[in-house]
Amino acid sequence: MARMALDPRERFQELFAQDSYRIKLRHMALNDERSLTVDFLELSVFDEELAKGILTRSEDYLQYAASALKAQMRYEDAQYAESVERFHIRVRRLPGKISIRNIGASHIEKLVAFDGIIVRATPVKPLLVEAVFQCKCGAENRVPQQGSFIRPPVRCESCGRTVGFDLIPEKSRFIDYQELRVQERPEDLPPGQLPRYVEVYLEDDLVDKARPGDRVTVTGIVRARPETLPGRGKLRTFSIVIEANHVEVVGKELETIEVSLEDEKRIRELARDEFIHKRVMDSIAPSIYGYEDIKEAIMYLLFGGVPKVTPEGVTIRGDIHVLLVGDPGTAKSQLLRYVAKISPRGLYTSGRGTTAAGLTAAVLRERAGGMVLEAGALVLADKGVAAVDEIDKMRDEDRIAMHEMMEQQTISVAKGGIVATLNARTSILAAANPKLGRYEDRITVAENINIPVVILSRFDLIFVEKDQPDKELDLQLADHILNVHRRGGPVIPPIPPEILRKYVSYARSKVHPRLSEEAAGHLKQFYLKMREASQGAEGSPIAITPRQLEALIRIAEARARVALKEVVTREDAEAAIRIMRKSLQAVGAVREGDVVDIDTIMTGKPAALRDKLVTVMRVVEELQKEFGEAEVEELYSRLADYHGIGRGDAEKIVKRALQDGILYSPKPGYLRKTGTV
Repeated sequence: MARMALDPRERFQELFAQDSYRIKLRHMALNDERSLTVDFLELSVFDEELAKGILTRSEDYLQYAASALKAQMRYEDAQYAESVERFHIRVRRLPGKISIRNIGASHIEKLVAFDGIIVRATPVKPLLVEAVFQCKCGAENRVPQQGSFIRPPVRCESCGRTVGFDLIPEKSRFIDYQELRVQERPEDLPPGQLPRYVEVYLEDDLVDKARPGDRVTVTGIVRARPETLPGRGKLRTFSIVIEANHVEVVGKELETIEVSLEDEKRIRELARDEFIHKRVMDSIAPSIYGYEDIKEAIMYLLFGGVPKVTPEGVTIRGDIHVLLVGDPGTAKSQLLRYVAKISPRGLYTSGRGTTAAGLTAAVLRERAGGMVLEAGALVLADKGVAAVDEIDKMRDEDRIAMHEMMEQQTISVAKGGIVATLNARTSILAAANPKLGRYEDRITVAENINIPVVILSRFDLIFVEKDQPDKELDLQLADHILNVHRRGGPVIPPIPPEILRKYVSYARSKVHPRLSEEAAGHLKQFYLKMREASQGAEGSPIAITPRQLEALIRIAEARARVALKEVVTREDAEAAIRIMRKSLQAVGAVREGDVVDIDTIMTGKPAALRDKLVTVMRVVEELQKEFGEAEVEELYSRLADYHGIGRGDAEKIVKRALQDGILYSPKPGYLRKTGTV
């Protein structure tokens, strides 16, 4: 009972007089800090009444604590205590975090904690907290400031004048001020709901602690700010804002889900299973039948390779990008949604309603008139997976925004006076439909889908899923679908989704496999063997490039990560080569005699077609020099007589050149090269 009767300031000072806090106070004086962080659990153990007071009468008790901190600092370092006008107490690890959408009227003026992701941050500005006004009589009046507008003195303390005051900025007191917009995390979003956000005000030494794209835990006092109608005054409705007390950036380097010792033990047991890769694959979208190769590729995408930084400071990405091309009704969207759900940091978006600013970052005008940066989907999915459905439906100018991100893992913004580079270390899982309705084997993958080759070539693995009738497969698929509907419940995967999510997070944060000599030798041997195809006669296809070799290394590292291995073995390298071959076969990059032609992906045209196209363009140019225009019949004749290109092939090449805009027809039966006079 005696303890409860004590002044809260005295109890706080007793807390700060403990040895652990006295050491912290000395460090504050040495490092010129004004804030002391107090763990709520420690406070509740020391004095439960103080802990309750912090939660219910937050502002009063935080002022008591700040006052006690200054009093104790006078014992530790009197000179420093007098030099600092105001100390702050920052409270962290509040019990019972609430979601942003649940913050309401019952929380006003109380201390709450919530998780979120920063989508917008204003520049740091000075905020006037104590204004000094000079009256015409020469007297200076100090007025504490609150609210949105500067408040002048009611009357001069010296002469009683009520008007004619001038603000003296150099004598007034300012603190740093910043506003954040914190939005619900994608994984916390209820199904079918729009994400909600809350405005967070930061003051003094809390500013610039985080930036757009960072995931944060915010502790702060809930305030109600009246809404106004221009020219009409204040409304009865109020908007909720948070006056931040403590901001902690979580997962700045890597998204980590809380993995208990029990979870870790279970994950380690799973990893010891010799068929762990098969179990993980079977746990990815278990209600979708088949797709073994695609699910294997998705497994590698989830676990990812190991990013590296060269001595020159160049970052080599570890994230794996996968593109799924398929006929309508081949369950691409379900796969993407499932992957976005089980990824530790997953985000789903559809290309049809996606803009460049929505993907990367938008520069918006804030209330005060300045410009502010708002993070887009790829920044919010940093260190995670961005599932982009219907990527072929995006406008070209919006899709260009993905170029830099897919290779450099950053997003550069130079708009409205804001020049910034944001991290977007994201794996892309994209899906596209063939533009002809069905995938056509007789033309290349670049012609089948409406995606520029500059983006197509950045995908590590590309898979084509065709809806072809197959009696045996159709029977198995029908049985599977009917069983799913008959049971009425979800298919039970070998590894439950919540454990798989923790498994992925644990592997990505704890396991960083390196290539063994044997695995490196095997990949090198494969690379050199494939390159030999390019060293034959003129016109030989380019079999494989260093970009595919890097992709093989990433895939091999990802496979080792699945088994929580620190070393990439020969088996991992062989599996990476197998899945790469499957991908090349799927997109038609494997020609007769098992010859690989990577130009099918890198340029959109097989090497043989490209060589014939060069020949056609050369003959057109010759005819133009002779006659001013190339007559079609003369062109076909010369191609057949001097270059061995038959009429059928020549017609196809000319048609393709006309479609691509390389040639044009000034009048029927004649051709000219585009751009020539």
